[in-house]
Amino acid sequence: MSVPGTGSPLRPLWWNSSARPGGALELIDQTLLPTQVATLTCTRLEQVWEAIKSLRVRGAPAIGVAAAYGVIVGCDEAGPGDAGWSDTVGCVCDRLSTSRPTAVNLFWALDRMRRRARELAGRPWSEARAALLAEAHAIRDEDAAMCRAIGMHGQHLVPEGGGVLTHCNAGALATSEYGTALAVMYAAHEKGRRFTVYADETRPLFQGARLTAWELTQAGIDATVICDSMAAVVMREKKVQVVVTGADRIASNGDTANKIGTYGVAVLARAHGIPFYVAAPSSTFDMGIADGSAIPIEHRDPEEVRVIGGRQVAPREAACYTPAFDVTPAELIAGIITEKGIIAPVTRENVARLIGG
Repeated sequence: MSVPGTGSPLRPLWWNSSARPGGALELIDQTLLPTQVATLTCTRLEQVWEAIKSLRVRGAPAIGVAAAYGVIVGCDEAGPGDAGWSDTVGCVCDRLSTSRPTAVNLFWALDRMRRRARELAGRPWSEARAALLAEAHAIRDEDAAMCRAIGMHGQHLVPEGGGVLTHCNAGALATSEYGTALAVMYAAHEKGRRFTVYADETRPLFQGARLTAWELTQAGIDATVICDSMAAVVMREKKVQVVVTGADRIASNGDTANKIGTYGVAVLARAHGIPFYVAAPSSTFDMGIADGSAIPIEHRDPEEVRVIGGRQVAPREAACYTPAFDVTPAELIAGIITEKGIIAPVTRENVARLIGG
């Protein structure tokens, strides 16, 4: 898909080398979509941290790319000398790692930047900075290539004339471009297939209604927004033949953390005999944890549940339970679509065989 009116690929973030001497991170402020497409220029570490924390940039792969560029932003702000830049990189990475706990791509990207910094130890800062910026560019480019490959491997799952249900947003806005779950749909669309995507609105922050529906309509794909509570109905009415979602962290056995509500969708899909697929790059796998019980789950501000569009919809006296993610057990997942192929059935052995580790 492309940016409306430009024909350029939709990218939620990029490095703008002309924004200031040395460049800066720019990103689409996703909290303003779909009514306003506005960009935010990040020239300070805390701007990057806040953009990730407040979901101005969101989606596991996009968070990882933002963090990689955030290392450059933070170091430029600190102005390290030739002798102290490696310590600055470590401090910047430590700060960015506190922004959100669940999406493993954040930590994966920061670990890559730390490793590259160690390889550059003893070099002057100007040389190290150029190499670290190149590493951030590589993380971005590799993610884009992985997303394209995910689409290629999964597009055949989208039936001609059928329906696909997705939850939250796992499209171009959630990655460096093209998406994960939506990559499957974009690739099918590019092959001329006609189908309808049923986008769960995805409470409490409406990423499905605000972001997924916007992306799909801009791409010319038929999109229907449904309330989260309608998923079972469209399945029973046989409007949906397959479910595809993204992921924020996948354990070594295939248990998958994704936006809250995904587990419920998987349960409904199983009850209606509909295959439930996850689409994610290898960078989203956490091979160091045995199963989903070890995945840290972020809890959000209760106001995100109590308030919709500035209007209070629940009493202040009522408590709110606000996990941002849930974990879908591997046994409910028909397959995990990766840039290397589809893991099916989803077992610890098959995950290790394709992903490694």
